[in-house]
Amino acid sequence: MTTPATDIRETIIRLLGEIAPEADMASLRSDLNLRDQLDIDSMDFLNFVIALHKTFEIEIPETDYPRLSTLDGCVAYVAERR
Repeated sequence: MTTPATDIRETIIRLLGEIAPEADMASLRSDLNLRDQLDIDSMDFLNFVIALHKTFEIEIPETDYPRLSTLDGCVAYVAERR
């Protein structure tokens, strides 16, 4: 049985894979900056935030974007808003 955090993590990784299809999601470190690891620019990151908003049906103000800089940060952010 999976936990809610595991489900959130898997969904976030799927969304990141759609934004950066050439990236190796299996080697993604959960504590390092996503933009650096995936080599994505600010528009790609914005598209990722929009995907998070649509998928999880949560509002994400621009002031919270820094909290989404790592996979762990994304999971925690989404978990506390669901």
